Amino acid sequence: MQTKFGFTLMDTGEFESYISDLMVARTIVTLQQHHTYSPNYALFTGDNHFELQRGMRNYHVNSNGWNDIGQHFTIFPDGTVMTGRSIEKSPACIVGQNSNAICIENLGNFDTGGDAMRKEQASAIISATAVICLKFNIPVTTERVVYHHWFRLSDGVRNNGSGGNKSCPGTAFFGGNKVADCESNFLPLVEKVLGGQTNINSNIILKYVSVTARSLNIRTKPDSSSEKAPDRAPATLGAILRVYKIRNGWYKISGSQNHWVAANYTKDVYRATVNADVLNVRNQPSARALKVSELREGEEAFIYEERDGWCRISPEQKWVNKTFLTTT
Repeated sequence: MQTKFGFTLMDTGEFESYISDLMVARTIVTLQQHHTYSPNYALFTGDNHFELQRGMRNYHVNSNGWNDIGQHFTIFPDGTVMTGRSIEKSPACIVGQNSNAICIENLGNFDTGGDAMRKEQASAIISATAVICLKFNIPVTTERVVYHHWFRLSDGVRNNGSGGNKSCPGTAFFGGNKVADCESNFLPLVEKVLGGQTNINSNIILKYVSVTARSLNIRTKPDSSSEKAPDRAPATLGAILRVYKIRNGWYKISGSQNHWVAANYTKDVYRATVNADVLNVRNQPSARALKVSELREGEEAFIYEERDGWCRISPEQKWVNKTFLTTT
């Protein structure tokens, strides 16, 4: 394990331990798969992992105007995995689809005629996907493990690649970038690694809340004078937290650790699943309001506010008809 420029490089065994021990306040329900396209294999020398990652961060910050590198992890051709953006922050990878997501960038151009994925990298992608799904209870389905190609580039609407989409993670990524390719060629490999393992937490989640403070400290006791939880970053604005216990105006947000946040810096939200084939997202709680996006059946959302039969599903003004949501 090596650290440089604020990034940490690991082999797959180290990454599995890292993910297993990782403590994350933010609720994660979706895993995104991408390819970098550039840099590609031609720019990888075998020992310039950190330089390539730093270059991507510089491009994302200076050219795209983001506050950090877009992805949480990068997987290199030799099968090593490097950390990127803080796991407590949503990625900057798919327009309109980044909330409650975790993002993997696989270094290379995996379009047909591009880089031929090395066995070491393919194995690492499968393994990393499996351990992340296990850690965050992400079902190994095409509703929850997603390719960038399935979302329209302009607005993030899921159209499964029918037009206006990037090819990412590549037209030759594990046999193709279509939903059927993922179901036939990629997800069975992930399921094989998991071998039926599930991560069922015996602690009951009482509710979900959204962070309303810019930065919310996580403490070891339900008391503002107690120590901050070691090796754990504060929760950030808009993050969805799981609540396991409530005590004297404090919420316990870990099922296994004494980690608490002050309740008055949060707002209750409710988890829901889309039950319509297509659900329009509008900028006001009205059927006459401007359509800004859409959701597909099986996609998940968190309800921030209800008004006259409509639900706001984002800190921003994004509204859907309540009839087409099933609370979970």
